Amino acid sequence: MTDVESPVYEPGHGLLKGRTAVITAAAGAGIGGATARRFLEEGARVLISDAHERRLKEYEAELAAEFEGVAALACDVTDEAQVQTLFGTARRLHGRLDIVVNNAGLGGTSDLVDMSDEQWSRVLDVTLNGTFRCVRAALRAFRDGGQGGQGGQGSHGDGGGGHGGVIVNNASVVGWRAQAGQAHYAAAKAGVMALTRCAAMEAAGLGVRVNAVSPSLAMHPHLVKVTTPELLEELTAREAFGRYAEPWEVANVIVFLASGYSSYLTGEVVSVSSQHA
Repeated sequence: MTDVESPVYEPGHGLLKGRTAVITAAAGAGIGGATARRFLEEGARVLISDAHERRLKEYEAELAAEFEGVAALACDVTDEAQVQTLFGTARRLHGRLDIVVNNAGLGGTSDLVDMSDEQWSRVLDVTLNGTFRCVRAALRAFRDGGQGGQGGQGSHGDGGGGHGGVIVNNASVVGWRAQAGQAHYAAAKAGVMALTRCAAMEAAGLGVRVNAVSPSLAMHPHLVKVTTPELLEELTAREAFGRYAEPWEVANVIVFLASGYSSYLTGEVVSVSSQHA
């Protein structure tokens, strides 16, 4: 294992001041919860969502004790009606929508020879179809107006017919590389990458940027429950720093992609890892 110092948690710098964001799968643990906290630290107002209502409400209360501008609404991204309600609520709460972070995903381990149709379809529906539903809802909201800011060309008045906006999807390095037992998850995440690139081309005319992050191993309690210690040790050993990422380290990259610092970046999948191939 490489001997490196622990990562330093940087303070906020107001990079998202005045922006409003929807973040899916943000019930505290993992990348979604870390992203919500980082967005608040950067001055954004956030509507967090998750399919697990109890955990979502607990995390809303935790964040609200420290920050203003926090709201929560349970949402199952496999249900189009719930997705529509989520985005409608964001507009009603703040009158605008600037940033959408699509973090919802579902994994699992099963060899193809034993994988059922239900296992395959469930992972694809949450991870790929759910991202599609939320990207579509976001683009419709951006097209219809009521948002702006640090999105891209349209937000600076020099291109596109929309008012700007940013979408950041959560992919995975498994979408690039092979891993046994992960065919459904890898196919879904590769689909998220392709969806990101195609959506970016369509969204450019609206002044909207669409990018994705591609983490490898970001540790959180739920990952431990669904992954064997042996596999976690193997995956950790592959990393250049000899350690897993903290969820907030991935959230930092999402902040960058959501901010004006990445104003000319669209259709990209940013690897938050050395394991990109």
